[in-house]
Amino acid sequence: MRQFGLIGRTLQHSFSQTYFSQKFYSQDLADHRYDLFELAAIGELPGLLRAHPDLVGLNVTVPYKESVVTYLDELAPSAARVGAVNVIECLPEGRLRGHNTDVTGFRESLRRFYPVMPGQRALVLGSGGAAKAVGVALSDLGIGYWLVTRDPLGAGLTYDELTPTLLAGHHLIINATPLGTFPRVEECPRLPYEALTAQHYLYDLVYNPAETRFLQRGHEAGAHIKNGFEMLERQAEAAWDIWNGR
Repeated sequence: MRQFGLIGRTLQHSFSQTYFSQKFYSQDLADHRYDLFELAAIGELPGLLRAHPDLVGLNVTVPYKESVVTYLDELAPSAARVGAVNVIECLPEGRLRGHNTDVTGFRESLRRFYPVMPGQRALVLGSGGAAKAVGVALSDLGIGYWLVTRDPLGAGLTYDELTPTLLAGHHLIINATPLGTFPRVEECPRLPYEALTAQHYLYDLVYNPAETRFLQRGHEAGAHIKNGFEMLERQAEAAWDIWNGR
């Protein structure tokens, strides 16, 4: 049995198990399975690995993309560059290598959605592992950005600083927080949505629901919108290649 899985604190929103289970079925991989492992704390990871010796690889989601690093034996260049991990490769003799496929997944998905041109600027809502991966992808594309957080002492901007004037100079806004994720679908980042226009592009890394309140309000204002399902697919396929030595 080749076992794979996803670790996170709450996973009822995730489509990863469905995605990989369908993949295994379509490729007639009856000896493969993908499970969801909810961990109350990242310190439970070693016990999980001992209990599941057939694990070949794991995906990592919020809130453990950064804290999992201390439990790994090595980081691939992709993860070292970001400082966050969303894919774990289980190596011989129990060693663990961390990778980051979020950068590739987001970057390639964004290319299909947003007309990238020199001198553009973006707002990245959030400061966790997903936001860090988004920042690296934006840098790859030559797009400057501000991180936006609730912390007045943190790097970047706070939500109180997101004025209509600021939004007028930042046509790309990416939600890299879990706000709006099922089942708390009524939540959304605090923005002056009335300042959005048809020149704005809103990308939400959340994909369940397919249209979050963040995207709904952007659509109502005439903005272009996209959820994170394509990013999920692209990062998942990159993880699959890693787990199969490609």
